[in-house]
Amino acid sequence: MTILHADSNHPVLLQQLEAAGHQNIEAYTQSEQEILENQHLYDGIVIRSRFHIGREFLDAAPNLRFIARVGAGLESIDVDYAEQKGVKLFSAPEGNRNAVGEHALGMLLSLFNKLNQADRQVREGLWYREANRGLELEGKTVGIIGYGNMGKSFAKKFQGFDVKVLCYDILEGVGDEFAEQVSLEKFQKECDVVSLHTPWTPQTNKMLNKDFITAFEKPFWLLNTARGKSVVTEDLVAALHSKKILGAGLDVLEYEKSSFESLFSEGAEMPEALQQLLVMPNVLLSPHVAGWTVESHKKLADTIAQKIIDHFKDL
Repeated sequence: MTILHADSNHPVLLQQLEAAGHQNIEAYTQSEQEILENQHLYDGIVIRSRFHIGREFLDAAPNLRFIARVGAGLESIDVDYAEQKGVKLFSAPEGNRNAVGEHALGMLLSLFNKLNQADRQVREGLWYREANRGLELEGKTVGIIGYGNMGKSFAKKFQGFDVKVLCYDILEGVGDEFAEQVSLEKFQKECDVVSLHTPWTPQTNKMLNKDFITAFEKPFWLLNTARGKSVVTEDLVAALHSKKILGAGLDVLEYEKSSFESLFSEGAEMPEALQQLLVMPNVLLSPHVAGWTVESHKKLADTIAQKIIDHFKDL
């Protein structure tokens, strides 16, 4: 097959596809329109998040056999329309699930032990020991919303920490030896920590809002390494002020561009809620890199290459 690569990835992806007899076309600098105009020439396309693949793109690609996204989610693709046209879709949540799990745990430990705050203070010559007294994970109840690849990886990280791990998911029967699946009511009653590991869908859009937060019986810590638009930032900030949410580790933000490559369009005004979030000492932020490690860079590419090769080897 002739395969268009719209985004750069680890070289192993190109190497494995070429070794399997496929032709790679590298189009990293081509605009969406340029790629669209030539899409009829390709059998497959490999993307990350540079642009959305919708009806216009799919209608212009009569020979398209597959779309592969080197990442966990498929929200940058009109999945229903692609499937209607018989286009096979690939993603690679297996490739960065360990990275996401480790990043989320790192954020939680840093928040509990005030590591970032303490580091800044010591660098400024301040030696505040009592103000930096930490918390221990032991005895806490950690709740995971979305118990797929990412959620399961995060749950496994708690072996040895003597915590109780609960999970909530719209699918039945996903609990395992690492997390007990419970009702939302039980989840909101018992959790000390809430970690989001859901894809973006209409159901998860703005899911964590004022009403959802208020339904929790105890104040809790929030982690979001999933999708920024699942959390209403204004409601999060209000909950942080009221101490209903004790602190937050956020790898993703509501205001991210859909490509995930930047936070704002150039010249855009920063929302008031984000301005407040940025100065809160109990908030830890990272630029959508939970799944971006040296190891996951290769794992993601390797996973996608193998899925393409395995699916089409006998066709």
